[in-house]
Amino acid sequence: MNRLFVAYKPTGISSNFFLTKLKRKYQTKKAGFSGTLDPFAKGALLIGMGSYTKLFRFLKKTPKIYKATLWLGAASDSLDTELIEKIEILKEFKKSEILDVVKSLEGELEYEPPIFSAKRINGKRAYDLARAGVEFTLNKINSTIYETKLISYCHPFVTFEATVSEGTYIRSLGRIIASRLGVEFGSLSALERLSEGAFKYNNEESLNIKKSLNIEQNFYTGDSDNLKYGRVIALDDLDIKKDGYYWLDSGGFISVINIVNAEVKYELGRIEC
Repeated sequence: MNRLFVAYKPTGISSNFFLTKLKRKYQTKKAGFSGTLDPFAKGALLIGMGSYTKLFRFLKKTPKIYKATLWLGAASDSLDTELIEKIEILKEFKKSEILDVVKSLEGELEYEPPIFSAKRINGKRAYDLARAGVEFTLNKINSTIYETKLISYCHPFVTFEATVSEGTYIRSLGRIIASRLGVEFGSLSALERLSEGAFKYNNEESLNIKKSLNIEQNFYTGDSDNLKYGRVIALDDLDIKKDGYYWLDSGGFISVINIVNAEVKYELGRIEC
């Protein structure tokens, strides 16, 4: 069964465990997800079933939009409520101060990712090392913060939305907000992914794969049997001849090709749709 849809992962379970439940629900063995949500986070999770799992890298998955609630004064190594160690009582801020700091995140941002992350250190996940008490340092990373919105401020909780590039750590954004307010500690009490690029939760409704692709459609004017049987395609038989990835429509299935130095190669062939 080929199917692409957005599911809504609840908090408290891993993306893998949630996927197992979806496999049972739809009675399929082959399925995958794009853009892992850890157990603490909830929200939109892009699911592919059957051969559609091969198409994740060609989908419109950025930018991503998250909604988070920051608990000012809550100290946690995981930067969320999983490992709260202490809570400081803070003076209330003016809402204008909070708004200014939230908006100050916009643009190119260099920062340290949280130690409880999926980044690898010498082949091991950072969160595994952190839980084992191993000391290590993560290199700073860069993210693009396209837009931020202050949703509400009910002291000491700051709820905000952030539209960000792929690979952005929202926990780190919370830590930066706290730091720029002059607060030593800040941890997320809630985290929700509202959308992953063009994909939002809509009751697990099936998506049109052709409209979901983030690559341009090309048009093949040669013998249609060449596409059907995966035969070599001549560059001259394509409308667009410049280098890049393209998808071709052949009725009941699509193919993804890659043009490199005037040579046409199949990236994916015969994906039924």
